[in-house]
Amino acid sequence: MRRLAATAIALAAVCTIGVAAQKTTDVPTKGPNPHVRSEWSIDGANISITYGRPSLKGRSLESFDWWGREWRTGADERTRLSTDRTLRFGDLEVPAGTYGLYTKTGDSWELIISKAADGWGVPYPQGQDLGRAPMRVGKAPEAAELLTFSIDDTPTGGTLHIDWGTTRASIDFTVAQ
Repeated sequence: MRRLAATAIALAAVCTIGVAAQKTTDVPTKGPNPHVRSEWSIDGANISITYGRPSLKGRSLESFDWWGREWRTGADERTRLSTDRTLRFGDLEVPAGTYGLYTKTGDSWELIISKAADGWGVPYPQGQDLGRAPMRVGKAPEAAELLTFSIDDTPTGGTLHIDWGTTRASIDFTVAQ
C-alpha cells in the first residue's frame, strides 16, 4: 500500500511539470490590436507579461520592418514583464520589478530586458538595457496567427516561449530562492 501511495505521489509530481497554469485577461488599449495580460506562478514567483497581440494577416515575420533589429515583441504600447522574485535567464539576472521586454530577431534571437518599462513600444530605448540573453529558435508546435507568450514549468524554473506564425523562440529561466 505504501508503495502504491509513493507511486501515486511521484506520478502526480511528474504530471505537474509541464505547461504552467496561465491566466489571461484583456487589457484596454489605445492601439488597434488586442492587448492581454498573461500571468503565471512559477516556483514561488508571480510573473506577468502585458502585451499587444499583432496578427500576421498573411505576412511572414521576415517581411516586417523590425526584422533583424530590436523589436518591442508586441504591438502598440511597450511589452512589459513583471516579477515579484528575481529571475535568471542564463547569465542575465532580472531583479523583482517591471521591465520592458524586447527581442532582437533574425537568424538568431536575443531576449532583451529594458529598464524602460512604460511608454510606446517604438523607438527602441537605446542605453536602457538591463541585459540580453540568447534564445533558441525553432518551429512552433502549431501556427499562431496572433503573437502569443507562454511559460512551461520545468524542474528548475520555467521556459518562456514566444510563438508567432510557425516560429517559436524560447529561453529557460530560474527563480532565485
